[in-house]
Amino acid sequence: MKKINNPFTNIDGYNCFGCSPHNHLGLKLEFWLNEEDNSIESKWNPDNCLEGFKDVVHGGVQAAVMDEIASWVIFAQLGTVGVTSKMEVRYLKPANMSYGTFTVKAKLISREVPYAKISVQILDGMNEPCTEADIHFFVYPETFAVKKFNYPGIKTFIE
Repeated sequence: MKKINNPFTNIDGYNCFGCSPHNHLGLKLEFWLNEEDNSIESKWNPDNCLEGFKDVVHGGVQAAVMDEIASWVIFAQLGTVGVTSKMEVRYLKPANMSYGTFTVKAKLISREVPYAKISVQILDGMNEPCTEADIHFFVYPETFAVKKFNYPGIKTFIE
């Protein structure tokens, strides 16, 4: 697996809830490219302040994690920025924190300009699926992404 850089850390005032390493309330997610299946992955150890029921990650937090990693598919593989237009989440079983580190996987399923569909899965520490989502994005042209969202270019993500 190849580490994906977070070039947004170079932007003054950057404080993303999902991926900023400096947001003390955030998820601090990091991402890797799985070159075998071209998916993007993250390992995640949520703090217990993100519980719904005891030992279970809150469903809304799970949705935020899936939305975040799907965005990184757009950044690092499509070379631009997109915004979520629809998210279909399926909660398969409780996401028990005591089972260990979660693995989150995202993969591009389809691309029809200006849209993209990304499939995301959260696996618990026993490698069992807890949550799945199909996330639909409206994808902006790269020139717009650079101008309006400070998109740093695809080459800054994977060396």
